[in-house]
Amino acid sequence: MQAESTLTARQGEILDFIRQSLLDSGAPPTRDEIARAFGFRSLNAAEQHLQALQKKGLIELVAGTSRGIRLKETVLALREVSAEFGLPLIGKVAAGSPILAEQNVLKHPAIDPQMFKPRADYLLEVRGMSMRDAGILDGDWLAVHKQATAQNGQVVIARLGDEVTVKRLKQRGSRVELIAENPDYKPIVVDLKRDPLAIEGIAVGVIRPSL
Repeated sequence: MQAESTLTARQGEILDFIRQSLLDSGAPPTRDEIARAFGFRSLNAAEQHLQALQKKGLIELVAGTSRGIRLKETVLALREVSAEFGLPLIGKVAAGSPILAEQNVLKHPAIDPQMFKPRADYLLEVRGMSMRDAGILDGDWLAVHKQATAQNGQVVIARLGDEVTVKRLKQRGSRVELIAENPDYKPIVVDLKRDPLAIEGIAVGVIRPSL
């Protein structure tokens, strides 16, 4: 990307840090996490670097959320790749149906699944603001890698009975908490000895289609 050639060394490191955070946890870092990772004495130093990256067109900063950082390169890739790479975009999941069932697919946006690591298998249209503070907002497309297991701290797509939800996973033994990233929402607590829970996949990226 041409804009990257104008970055300072530290700006390039922070951009890579944002990318790695998205790959590792499915969410961008907070200002505090950036400051700690790079030894900044104040959050203002992290903010200044983020503002510089935004001015150079590499990220978008979303006001009012602690993880409100969007990589613009993901959106550029959405526009540029060939339609042969289309991923299914899943809307509201019909009760009891497989997540990739035909009735759940809205369309196939031209997005290369190899943009994400691990590769994305489908996109899920986000509804609601329960994951707001993870930078996942209503109307966003969540890139999902399909797998049946996940590690603590990962953002997962979980099926509870006939409902599918996006939350952060916390598990200890047979007790599972599906944690929202918004204080207005209480954790969903599941006892695996009594209640069925299936992991449909993990979040590997976020796209804001309106960009």
